[in-house]
Amino acid sequence: MTDDLREAARQAADAATGHLAAVPGGPVWRPVAGSDVEWLTRQPLPAVGRPLAELLGDVDRHVLPYPMGNGHPRFFGWVNSPPSAAGVVVAPLAAAMNPSCAGGEHAGVLLERTAVRWLAELAGFPHRPAGGLLTSGASMATVVALAAARQRAVPDVRETGLSGHPPLALYLSEEGHSCLRKAAELLGLGSRHIRTVPVDDAFRMDTAALRRLVVADREAGVRPLFVAASTGTVNTGAVDPLVDVAEVAREHGLWFHIDGAYGALGVLADECRPAYAGLELADSLVLDPHKWLGVPVDCGCVLFRDPSGAREAFSLVPPYLRDDDAGELGWFSEYGPEQTRPFRALRVWATIAHLGGDGVAGLVRHTTRLARVLAAMIEDSADFDLLAPVVTSVVAFRHRPTGLDSAAVETLNEAIPAAVQRRGRAFLTGTRLRGAAALRACVLHPDTTEADLSVLLEEIRAVS
Repeated sequence: MTDDLREAARQAADAATGHLAAVPGGPVWRPVAGSDVEWLTRQPLPAVGRPLAELLGDVDRHVLPYPMGNGHPRFFGWVNSPPSAAGVVVAPLAAAMNPSCAGGEHAGVLLERTAVRWLAELAGFPHRPAGGLLTSGASMATVVALAAARQRAVPDVRETGLSGHPPLALYLSEEGHSCLRKAAELLGLGSRHIRTVPVDDAFRMDTAALRRLVVADREAGVRPLFVAASTGTVNTGAVDPLVDVAEVAREHGLWFHIDGAYGALGVLADECRPAYAGLELADSLVLDPHKWLGVPVDCGCVLFRDPSGAREAFSLVPPYLRDDDAGELGWFSEYGPEQTRPFRALRVWATIAHLGGDGVAGLVRHTTRLARVLAAMIEDSADFDLLAPVVTSVVAFRHRPTGLDSAAVETLNEAIPAAVQRRGRAFLTGTRLRGAAALRACVLHPDTTEADLSVLLEEIRAVS
């Protein structure tokens, strides 16, 4: 078995490096061929096992030819980065060790302490021991943060639930991420008590409107619980006025949460940093190392100013898991819903250690600079409109060829993303801003160039 594994591991390493080397010269994305769809979705359960080398052959023929596209320098869709080289290298080692990082004294648990602290330092967020943990992504991290806030507001919620208590309200902007709504519904707040705060002309939360909503809820017998600001919205990359949101939270006793899943690391770019003033005031901050940082999926993180709320919300140590040597910090599984937790920290540690703090900042500066270049190209053209200020590395815009009325422009911009994707030379996605179809490009790849931006605009014009 050892010799077979060693040879298969070499083949897998060759396949991985060959795939990564070939990505820039291939299509960004292509549809999966019908025969491969059949293979991927309709295989019968095998009765007899097969050699590792044969499995790798199947992967080479049926899997590697059809990537999502995010490894390509001209992938501008959603918020998906290419994998860091260091993360790719160490991922098999984490799998080989295969620990559960719930707790105990082993490398996976101890290294997570460093990985979380490094992420806090990069984002400029105050860190204390046990002040955070790695998760599958921002969606789970948001559940953890909201549960901690709920625990602070209703200390007996684990025993009695929310019945008999005043309704709890959550506030997010019109541009807030859907994971906040999911978390509120999952934890029993109910969508009826989610308040959508209007945004200003720059798509940032209107804090005067926030204050009015909070006051109105108090007068109606609803308890304001949680306000979620953003450092980098999905649609436009906007950063909410954090100091002003923090002030409203302080005045009314709300938990101040920041969704920095995509954009928290934008604070590392000099031109972006002023917008991040107040980040350090949050009760919780969520960020996704598998976004801007390029840690291979999956890896999210939640950071706490005071981690005691999370521990009170989740700690449950049955007799078979009792660990008298755990120390005052306890186990990671006491701070979130996961009991069996994968060795995510190795990929985070390796990615940051390989780049260094200066390298991470350089990546952020490179991508934010390119976003500003793309915005300038759009503004200098006669057939594109820039729809929002560029604050991070997301550019929201619209194609408006001459001679088309507003209805035709709307139909065209709805159709452009899929048409561009099918051609394979670039990849972008669409959204809606103020009720109208919009295009959005998110720059995250360290190898993207200004020439790639030109190709993107050329492709949009070509499909139009």
